[in-house]
Parts: sequence; structure tokens; C-alpha cells
Amino acid sequence: VQLQASGGGLVQPGGSLRLSCAVSGSISSIRSWGWYRQAPGEERELVAVVTNGGITNYADSVKGRFTISRDNAKNTVYLQMNSLKPEDTAIYYCNAYRFATIYWGQGTLVTVSS
Repeated sequence: VQLQASGGGLVQPGGSLRLSCAVSGSISSIRSWGWYRQAPGEERELVAVVTNGGITNYADSVKGRFTISRDNAKNTVYLQMNSLKPEDTAIYYCNAYRFATIYWGQGTLVTVSS
């Protein structure tokens, strides 16, 4: 399983970005897809996850602002981020969980600053 994240960049507070994660390879039997982030000096933390059945879960800090979604036809997972705050600044990583193995994509940097 290979994952390719994109869509990061510099945005002003209150702005929006949409991250994409293109998934390829042995994508059958993937149980869930997720977005995590890691700020400088901090541990990697869960942002949002969506299961194969469509169940979603979000970190409290992003609820109501971020939305995770999947496009099965494009084998792509998205993270729509609205009302961005400076504390959302981090490297964002996507992952996929399959057969007790977690696959990670490379990170994409999101910087929220005026």
C-alpha cells in the first residue's frame, strides 16, 4: 500500500485548505484511513479517521471545522479544513490500516499564519 499526501501550504487564520491522500497498491481489505498531524516538538496525534463502513471520528480540537471523506472511484481520502487556526500548524500525515499493519504516507506541511 502506498499513500501520497498533498495539498498543504500557507494559509491565513480563518482560511481553508483541502488535503488529499492518494492510495495505491493492495488497497483491498483496508479497514480505515486516517489523518494525523505532528507539530514541532510535539507527538503525532490523531486528527480524523474514517472506517471502511463510513464511520468517522475526530479529535475534539477539530470537530466542526475539519471533515474527512473518501472518493472510492479515485482511491483518495480528503481532509477538508475550515476555520484554520495557528495551532493547526503541523505536518499532516495520512495512513491506512490493513491486516494489522499501518501504512503511512509522507507528510504535507500546513502553516497557518498571518
